[in-house]
Amino acid sequence: MAKKTKQTIEIIKAEKEGKGGAFQILLLWIIIPLLFTTALVLILAKFADVNVFDEAKKWTSNLPFTSEKKEEDPGVGNLVLEERVVTMQAEIQEKEAQLFKVQQDLDKSANENEKLLIEQEKLLDEIAVLIREKDDSKRNFKEIVNTFEKMSAKSSAPVIVKMSDAEAIRILTNLKPDILASILEKMSPEDAAKYTTMMTK
Repeated sequence: MAKKTKQTIEIIKAEKEGKGGAFQILLLWIIIPLLFTTALVLILAKFADVNVFDEAKKWTSNLPFTSEKKEEDPGVGNLVLEERVVTMQAEIQEKEAQLFKVQQDLDKSANENEKLLIEQEKLLDEIAVLIREKDDSKRNFKEIVNTFEKMSAKSSAPVIVKMSDAEAIRILTNLKPDILASILEKMSPEDAAKYTTMMTK
């Protein structure tokens, strides 16, 4: 059943893209619903313990063009036949309503699948943008660390003290040990102690 649903979704997509031929349209709108209705009628007959072939013989025996003729009142035979026709028409209408509901559910699920695919593509695009931004941020941070490594300790120490603690610790922990030591020497003892304590946590 899932395979048929998948094929039907592919046919619907092909129609939307203008690739569906006349055979696909015939298959989608006439043959598949007809097969589905026939299958439902046969399943219901099986559950109702109705022998389809016996019923077909009964119906055809009352038709005027059959070879067997019964000596019954023609009015009674026509009345029974009309009742059966009305019953079958009611069943057909019920099956068509069920088939219409199934088709609506199928269309709805196809639309939901399309929406989910579009949303997935958007999320993948957003993830790609975030990854690029993260890579750019890493590159920028490495450039900042390289800049501090090239600066003299006397120049870089006051700049680091003026930064927020989080930014200062981030830069200090990424510096080479000898450069870090020279920068801490140029700071006041209180600032050097504060940053050293924060780096050890």
